[in-house]
Amino acid sequence: MIKFASTGCSINLLECVNIRNLSPGLKLLTRTETGFTATKVSIMTDIPTASRLDPIPVALLQCAHYEPALLAEGIHQCCQALGRIFHRGDKILVKPNLVSSRNARLSCPHPQVVRALCIVLSDYGVRVQVGDSPAFGSARQVARAAGLVDVLADLHVPLVDLGAPVRRTLACGIQVGLSRHVLDVDLLFNLPKLKAHGQLFVTAAAKNLFGCVSGMRKAMAHVRHGQGDDLAELILDLQEHLPPTTNLIDAVTAMHGTGPTGGSPCRLGLLAASNNAVALDTALYHALDFRPEQVPLWREARRKNLPGHDLDQLAFPLLMPSQLSLPPFKTPERLNPVSFHPWQMTKSMCKRAWLTIKDY
Repeated sequence: MIKFASTGCSINLLECVNIRNLSPGLKLLTRTETGFTATKVSIMTDIPTASRLDPIPVALLQCAHYEPALLAEGIHQCCQALGRIFHRGDKILVKPNLVSSRNARLSCPHPQVVRALCIVLSDYGVRVQVGDSPAFGSARQVARAAGLVDVLADLHVPLVDLGAPVRRTLACGIQVGLSRHVLDVDLLFNLPKLKAHGQLFVTAAAKNLFGCVSGMRKAMAHVRHGQGDDLAELILDLQEHLPPTTNLIDAVTAMHGTGPTGGSPCRLGLLAASNNAVALDTALYHALDFRPEQVPLWREARRKNLPGHDLDQLAFPLLMPSQLSLPPFKTPERLNPVSFHPWQMTKSMCKRAWLTIKDY
């Protein structure tokens, strides 16, 4: 929009020019009876950018242990703080990070957090299912190793593998197969575990959404797009293809050291939630005193200027990151290559096939 300082009239030039290239001291030539007159104008870009959006709520809540009533109350508080509204009859997929049967009691979200979330959601009258696409084995197999099958048994919540891929082309030009189970729900409830990661330094909400890609397609993405920050870009570009999403991170006991499966417990005593995965991750990066250059996903979010990549874009209705007193969180000293070697891919496919057969 260009506004004439002398007359107050406005014209919209957004379809004609790149408004960002206009000078703030621009003078517009207008024809008069005696020639041309230079009129000083003011520039109002009216172009939404990440830095000018409304603050994104991030709920940070201290939770000392996995006591069911404490978890349920904490989840209620987080949902209310985010303004998340549930409609009776909605279909909601709870997606825990069921990465692998290895060290599943630590590498996956605590089963009591998953149970508490399912109970809270059911109280709203929605239809709940739990699902993921593990790196190895089936969702049920990993859920059993994590202790999840037992705690969900009396809730009669379906446990599904995120198969039935639907092809989607991302903004970066990469094609992925997103599970139809994800695309068909009214709300995706993303439930990761906060973990150190041998390839991505640390992972939280955004990385767990990569599990919406079906089966071995995730490993293929590592092979094909493991150079530089290509995989981080792919993960972040997934989000615009997903249904409305709320993210809840289990950081009551996180995994630090060497993740995503081989680390050790780190008691942070924290639940964290947001309707924006990038914003939630940014809040945790700050709480843990990380820097963008250390974290590929944060670095890429900043490069893409995604909403939520900067602390100034966030609002904290419960606790501020500066109010958290967190113990030291150990991270990998050196990151491993993101790209999988072909022999790793072959080994992965054989292991996945064997575990699937074994599960039956």
